[in-house]
Amino acid sequence: QVQLVESGGGLVQAGGSLKLSCAVSGITFRGYAMAWYRQAPGKQRELVADIKQSGSTKYADSVKGRFTISRDNAKNTAYLQMNSLKPEDTAVYYCNAGDYTRGVYLSLRYWGQGTQVTVSS
Repeated sequence: QVQLVESGGGLVQAGGSLKLSCAVSGITFRGYAMAWYRQAPGKQRELVADIKQSGSTKYADSVKGRFTISRDNAKNTAYLQMNSLKPEDTAVYYCNAGDYTRGVYLSLRYWGQGTQVTVSS
């Protein structure tokens, strides 16, 4: 059974930091690109950051310079370090494991259940 379990969310003041974790089981972790998405109330889910099997990363413009995505293949875990948090970062954050091959995503195959991040002003 494939599982992606997010943790590390919570309540933080603006300017603070949180580190999210996504523990993955049931798949060959190193064979997937990992990504973090978020969804705020009344808004569509948006891509925050991803990290390919190679370690290459990409970030949404809104989080560049503040967030860092990483992965530890030995621990089958992806991370999202979030610094300088803003109230507009408030959302449910979802972990994703996707099929990325030869420069394109073929499928956003597996999703975690989400973890709430709330940033107070």
